[in-house]
Amino acid sequence: MQITATIITLNEEANIRDCIKSAQKICDEVIVVDSLSTDNTVEIAESLGARVLKQAYLGDGPQKSFAVPYAKNDWILSLDADERLDNDCIDEIRNLDLSLADITYAFRRKNFVGDKWIKAAGFYPDRVTRLYNKQTAGYLPLKAHSKVVGGSVAQLNGHILHRTYDDYRHWEQRINELSTRDAWAKYEQGKRCSEAGAAPRALFALFKKLFLKRGTYSGC
Repeated sequence: MQITATIITLNEEANIRDCIKSAQKICDEVIVVDSLSTDNTVEIAESLGARVLKQAYLGDGPQKSFAVPYAKNDWILSLDADERLDNDCIDEIRNLDLSLADITYAFRRKNFVGDKWIKAAGFYPDRVTRLYNKQTAGYLPLKAHSKVVGGSVAQLNGHILHRTYDDYRHWEQRINELSTRDAWAKYEQGKRCSEAGAAPRALFALFKKLFLKRGTYSGC
């Protein structure tokens, strides 16, 4: 299909192979935007036929948009390196009418810790819009938690598999990394946080995840 997959990476040698092979089942072009990895991410990607663009990290939205001007196709499938398409997602995309440029497509996402699929606390269905036409839609230029906007969103039933965390220690590590990234993004926007405001927000987040979204281990 005439779809370009765009994948952002930083030291993803453990994930990039499966991600690219998954995308190649429905994409005739794969572009990797690498944030100056120091492992074998770039070599693996190039060995699989992907085009690699090296770019220091610009923030979530700008980094995910970086490859779009280089794409030969109008249709863009955006993936993170630790994601891959489930078979139901591949079949669903193959049957889409991509002549309708003003529609973007959202998929259900399964998030995993190791081999365990996490269903509670808002982790499922975790819908994400990832297939869009670059003439009518694209990522917002936000440095943290960007999303695709433009066109009307069609909610599909296929799944993206997200190898979110290797284990619970990795989960804790990623929380620290992402909180640092988000703090950087807010600082760049001129926003400042106070200790007085942090505690209430943390307590509300705990309440929402634990009670409103039933974030118990038995619900996983």
